[in-house]
Amino acid sequence: MLHHPSADMWMVASAVTLLIGIGLLMGLSSSSVYAQANGVSPYYYAIRQAMFLVVGVPAALALAMFKEKALKPLGWIAILVAIVLLALVLTPLGIEEKGNRAWLELGPFRLQPSEFAKVALILWSATVLSMKEKLLDQPKHLLVPLLPGALLVCGLVLLGGDLGTGMVLVGTVFLVLYLVGTPWVVLGSLATAGVAVVGMLVVSSPNRMHRIMLFLNPPEAGDLSVSQQPLSAIYALASGGWFGQGLGASKQKWGGLYDGAQNDYVFAVLGEEMGLLGTLGVIALFTLLGFAGFRIATRSSTLFYRMLAGGLTGWMLLQAMINIAVAMKLLPVVGVPLPFISVGGSALLANLLAAGLLIACARQEPAAVKARAAGSQAPRVTTVVQRGRASAR
Repeated sequence: MLHHPSADMWMVASAVTLLIGIGLLMGLSSSSVYAQANGVSPYYYAIRQAMFLVVGVPAALALAMFKEKALKPLGWIAILVAIVLLALVLTPLGIEEKGNRAWLELGPFRLQPSEFAKVALILWSATVLSMKEKLLDQPKHLLVPLLPGALLVCGLVLLGGDLGTGMVLVGTVFLVLYLVGTPWVVLGSLATAGVAVVGMLVVSSPNRMHRIMLFLNPPEAGDLSVSQQPLSAIYALASGGWFGQGLGASKQKWGGLYDGAQNDYVFAVLGEEMGLLGTLGVIALFTLLGFAGFRIATRSSTLFYRMLAGGLTGWMLLQAMINIAVAMKLLPVVGVPLPFISVGGSALLANLLAAGLLIACARQEPAAVKARAAGSQAPRVTTVVQRGRASAR
């Protein structure tokens, strides 16, 4: 089955479809209590998620039909739109929540431009690197304009206070540079500079330092002076057992996880309600998505498709690993959603666009293109046998 020309496309489509289905179930279950606590219907966030899904699926299917010739101009448009939206967040049009200024309110909807910036940055990176393919052995052509553009996007995100998203963006750019064959000396220098900047941002923020200290010195259970979300997440995962308490039966979403139940700690709710088998199933789906995505990258015939597929796959896997590690108390609270599963319309729409682009890359694998071309050719000769004679036409 893995040798089928369309195997990678169907693996991506299957993994994404199943993750979306799990996301709809967990979105309804994990957000119902928080919605009622805010005086709205328990289905409020689930309905909003479904509305973004209705918009995102056709958009993803449309992107899946695009070819390199159309995607390259789209990369420039996407990065310019992302920069404008990120800049608007810093104006009075932006909304601050939980110490981060990261949202734009457009009528009844809130958009988080940084989620779309992730997809835009990867698409633009693939575009500029492929345009300079013959010059990439020179560091100045390798890093310009990629590095200044990435720094501008990351800087706008960090100005809004969203360090978690900024770290994901930096990690994604680092992965793209690694995939394109950047020398280790350059990668090491960039990594050192990035770690230094993150360290300064953490030390200069009392809130971030507080999170780090709570991670290093966990509070005792029942200490109401600090957030109980990390400890409640561990309780949720532990009480799920092998098969879980059943859909909707989570206890920690009733207070311990509070507003994090549907986004930062949705994996903990999933573990409590669907058990160890449920969490392993989700991890298996991300593994399948990663396997197919990197396989698409290695089988692509052009640098553009290789960078696009590798960058998108690496971003989604990185974000999934961070979210799951936070829920398992292996990392301090970072605040990034679990792709396709956490409640959040902007994140879901960005993930769907990424899935559409990944399928577009899979459709342009040499074997897939050859198979479609062979299937579209009508037979030129038919033979009709009648009364013992064969006549050709």
